[in-house]
Amino acid sequence: MKILVIAGSSGGHIFPALGFLDALKHRHDNIDTLLVLSSQQGFWHEYLPGKNIKNQVSNCRSTEDAVAKDAASSKKIFDCKVNYISISPVRLSFSFKNFIAILKLFKGALESLIILLTYRPDVVVAFGTLVCIPMVVFAHAFGIKTVIHEQNVIPGKANRFLAKFTDKIAISFDETKDYFKDYESKIILTGNPIRKELERIDKNKALDFFGFSKDKFTILIMGGSQGSHSINLGFLKAIAAISDKFKIQIIHLAGALDCGLLEQSYRDLNTDIKLFRFLDSMQYAYSASDLVVSRGGASTITEFIFFKLPAIIIPYPFAYKHQAANAKVLEKAGSAIIIKDNELDADILKESIEELLNNPDRIKTMRACYDSFLWFNINDLLIDEALSLN
Repeated sequence: MKILVIAGSSGGHIFPALGFLDALKHRHDNIDTLLVLSSQQGFWHEYLPGKNIKNQVSNCRSTEDAVAKDAASSKKIFDCKVNYISISPVRLSFSFKNFIAILKLFKGALESLIILLTYRPDVVVAFGTLVCIPMVVFAHAFGIKTVIHEQNVIPGKANRFLAKFTDKIAISFDETKDYFKDYESKIILTGNPIRKELERIDKNKALDFFGFSKDKFTILIMGGSQGSHSINLGFLKAIAAISDKFKIQIIHLAGALDCGLLEQSYRDLNTDIKLFRFLDSMQYAYSASDLVVSRGGASTITEFIFFKLPAIIIPYPFAYKHQAANAKVLEKAGSAIIIKDNELDADILKESIEELLNNPDRIKTMRACYDSFLWFNINDLLIDEALSLN
């Protein structure tokens, strides 16, 4: 049996696809798989097969010990056959750049057709964005069974369009059913796949990974797979203003652009900090942390649920409806606080952090609120549905 998996270029699409592929290969190592991605440059280009694992983490001097441990404990993210197709976002405007994007769209459609005819999959599983449209439409035309997976509460435009061409619509949140009312018979609630490496670790072991104290409050800062400039600067100002910095230790995933700036600024703070450009071994960061400050991507939200992490969520403004809807799922349950990006300043973030830092009972309650989420074996459910179509 052959299964083709296709995903967009962001971590929020690629990581669920990889989680699905990892679990599929673990259960059925005789199934042949192919991962198809956009050729558009993305953070994941650094993690292609054959690259040294040390390239996956920050080289900031303040994190040398943790970097070495991460390198030793990690494996290549991409561990399967990968093909690429041309694609660029197409906008409703007249410009040379948009003309090139339209040409790339046609080129990507042709490349998708060639991959389908050459590989001849039994099932296509698509994880969203424009890159999936030609592949799923052609697969439908050729009678190849298809599944589309929606990671967010509010479906993206690509999946809304593809709903009529697919055999199954896998959703991560029950609230998403309201957006596919015309296709209720196709809908299956599977949750959002996570990578098999993301397993819960004993907190003391996770703290040892970073060389952290067992008596301090650990905060994880992250802004998505490429970091967030506004969160980075907002948190830097907030932490500088907190009087009880000696009670705090920080894991900060800064992204490539701000890592140097933050390293320089953190030198003046009397706080234990591990600063990373990107951290592969996220299971250690999640397991060590008491609080996370983050964007609200669908995969991120799923991981918070799995690790039961109290959260301050600052939805990405250019995907606000999607990330705000994701974050509200946690806010409604009592597990998260939401701050709008345009309202983010040092005082608001400082007050939110201090409130939780000085109120351990609130932290315990926020963790306990995750018990209201029904957790099931996400990867197996999606695998079962894909295999049932053959």
